[in-house]
This record gives sequence, structure tokens and C-alpha cells, in this order.
Amino acid sequence: MNRTMSSELRWTVLVVVLTVAGVVALWPRPDAYPDAAADTLPVAAERLAERPDDAALGPARAAAALPPCPVPSGAPVPPGPLADVVVPCLSEVGAVPLGAALAGRPVLLNLWASWCAPCREEIPVLNAYTARPDAIDVVGVVVRDRPADALAMADELDPLYPSVLDPDNAVQAALGAPPVLPTNWVVRPDGSAVRVTDPLVFRDPAQVAAAVEAALATTG
Repeated sequence: MNRTMSSELRWTVLVVVLTVAGVVALWPRPDAYPDAAADTLPVAAERLAERPDDAALGPARAAAALPPCPVPSGAPVPPGPLADVVVPCLSEVGAVPLGAALAGRPVLLNLWASWCAPCREEIPVLNAYTARPDAIDVVGVVVRDRPADALAMADELDPLYPSVLDPDNAVQAALGAPPVLPTNWVVRPDGSAVRVTDPLVFRDPAQVAAAVEAALATTG
């Protein structure tokens, strides 16, 4: 009887060890989710995306001194995910019809928020990129943030490009953007948009230039 129990115990232990080993082998590795390097939107679950209070934001807008938002150039609006998206401008009173404002040229869209630490690191890199002779226009999109907080960060970091607000998540929904920040998208002249995934966070203006070139060379 003792021998039988001992044998059964050994088999039980073996089965448990093999089961644990199998679970460990199937457990997702951290590098399987590269977006984890960015800040996730659930981190800011309690941060409500506010629509701008234009009367209250006057002083903050003046202090931030952001470039004006893009306006329609008169070029035909191509079909694409942003063709019918209209969002408020961060730096001034008014709405921006993105499809018309970006039409006819390539644009780098940078989705950011004041609570996103990697976004803070990326803004100076994008500033340096805008000084390159081969740079395309950059437009920021403030996601899940309060306009006053975004303007305070802009006042501190002095972006050299305009930003719009996305209080209703219209831009994110249109692009099918993942719940991480920052995310960067190249909007091509035909209205299509390509997400930049290499790298997820720009560390050098040369990386921005290379990513833009690759996105513009992509077909489909």
C-alpha cells in the first residue's frame, strides 16, 4: 500500500511540474507587447477629455503661444479616415476640419497628452525634426486631457507645431488608434493614414525622418 501511494504521489508531483512548466512556456513575455513602453490610456481613466472653455482658456493660450491651427487650403478633400473629422483647436477659438486642413500634403500626426511621460520626451525631438529641410508638417492631437493641462505643458515645452483637441475621441476612433500614447501617424496626400510603430517613441529627429519616409513609401 505504501509503495502504491508513493508511486501515485510521484506521478502527481510530475503532472503538477509539467503543468506549471507548460503555463510558464505559454505566459506572454513583456516584449510581446511593445506598446507597453508607452503610457496606456487606462492610466488616465479618471481624466475626462474636456471641451475647451474658450473664455477661461484665453490667458493659458496666450502664455503657450502655440502656432495657429491648420486651415483648409482649398485643395480637394481626399477620402480617408479623417475626411469628416472636425475638432477644436488648442491654441485659439475655432474648429478644425481635419480632412480639409490636411488635404493635398503629407502630415505627421502626433497623439499626446500632458499626463503621458513619453510624450514629454518626444516633443523636443519633434521640434528638432521641424527644423530639418526634409520635414513635413507636424500637427499634435491632444487625447484624453484637459485643455488647460495641455496648454500648461505646451507653455513649458514650447512645441513649434500646432495642436488640436480630441474631446470626443473622434480622431482616435477614425484612425483605430490603440489605447497607448504617444502614437504617431503619417497622413498621406491621398488621405490614407499609416501608423508609425518603429519606433513607438521618437528619440531622435533622424528617426522621425526615416519613419516618415518609410510611411510615404508604403502602398495600400
